[in-house]
Amino acid sequence: MTSTDQDRIAELTDRLEQELTDRTPRSQEVYQRAKLVMPGGVPSSFQEREPHPIYVSGGSGSKVIDVDGNEYIDFHNGFGVMVVGHAHPAVAAAIAKTAGQGTHFAAPNEASVRVAEELARRFRLPKVRFCNSGTEATMDAVHLARGFTGKDCIVKIEGTYHGHHDAVMVSVKPPPDKLGPPDAPASNPFSAGVPRAETNLTLVVPFNDPDALERLLSARADIAGVIVEPIMLNIGVVMPKPGYLEALREITARHGVVLIFDEVKTGITIAPGGAVEYFGVIPDIVCLAKAIGGGVPTGAVLGTEEIMATISEGKVKQLGTFNGNPLSMAAAEATLFEVMTPDAYKRLGEAAERIEGGCREVIDRYGLPAYVVGAGAKGCVMFSDTTITDYRSYAVNFREDLNNLGWLFHMTGGVFMTPGGDEQWTLSVAHSDANLDHYVGVFEKFAKSITA
Repeated sequence: MTSTDQDRIAELTDRLEQELTDRTPRSQEVYQRAKLVMPGGVPSSFQEREPHPIYVSGGSGSKVIDVDGNEYIDFHNGFGVMVVGHAHPAVAAAIAKTAGQGTHFAAPNEASVRVAEELARRFRLPKVRFCNSGTEATMDAVHLARGFTGKDCIVKIEGTYHGHHDAVMVSVKPPPDKLGPPDAPASNPFSAGVPRAETNLTLVVPFNDPDALERLLSARADIAGVIVEPIMLNIGVVMPKPGYLEALREITARHGVVLIFDEVKTGITIAPGGAVEYFGVIPDIVCLAKAIGGGVPTGAVLGTEEIMATISEGKVKQLGTFNGNPLSMAAAEATLFEVMTPDAYKRLGEAAERIEGGCREVIDRYGLPAYVVGAGAKGCVMFSDTTITDYRSYAVNFREDLNNLGWLFHMTGGVFMTPGGDEQWTLSVAHSDANLDHYVGVFEKFAKSITA
């Protein structure tokens, strides 16, 4: 690998930070207003950025425009939501038609039946309930696991994010000095406001380590469920080792513990049936949101007949005024049936091969301490000279300085990307070969600049 000059990285970072600030004065003005009425000047803490966030005014197809009029090819895609591209005609038409007939009734509608049938088919689980976000989906999953088993404890993977409800706001990228020993990871609250009593009910194991889960389930009889991202997608892209998901399925089944796949990010993005289809492993519960709604807030929780019967029997309460909202169902129906077709997945596969191959060629040519990893529409450059397999290897090896500089190169080079080391690109059906080549071209400018 080529060595990287820290002074050079720092100088480039400062210069490009200033360049991005200089080209977004209107965003700075909006930020000054916004922070008077919103903490951090944003609707969600994930959107915060110093010295100011970039405020977006619109988008079409593969591109977005900020309030300063700067145009970008969008690989951020709404934190992984917009695999359909922006303002897709089929989705926009479905929303407009439905809005003209009424936007909310808090009563069931026929579109929700069609969407549920399609999700059940794709993800191989028979029963579906709708909600409005990934957080709600994982919250419902935890309720179902606890209600079905009559037990209270949940197991999650160290370093993962599953939404902002108390049961899963535990050990989300904890600081190294708070990790605890490798064979007994600590349960750390992610935020103030989460009761320690709740945090104590969530136990932690490493990703890609089925033996750790086996030891924990053998030692504890009070565990209701295990929630896992089949691909770890909040520290870039960390794939499961061969056999890992199959081992989780066997271990949880043997111990009578509910296995939950958080497919909020992988659902319909890595395959029509998400990770269930991609890896061929069927859990007890699947959580969906993000991409299934085509840009409209939508979530779903899918489960086995036995587990979901706890809802129909009234044992577990799954509620929500906006569950199955007609606008959400119209957008989801258009997304599933009109946009994310076999041809769309063929195109996404071609696009993934092109961008991943282009980035690998750049890495090899310039000897970067990095590698490319991806699955379907999801992928990224991992800035590490060793393969990352779990959160602890990420905390030690991931180069945040290179990742941040790469983000700045892309943003100033007309590529809208997710900030931070915890995310990845999301390809959309709207990305052209020219769009993909532009991304690789900017990445090459970055590589050349840090190795010159």
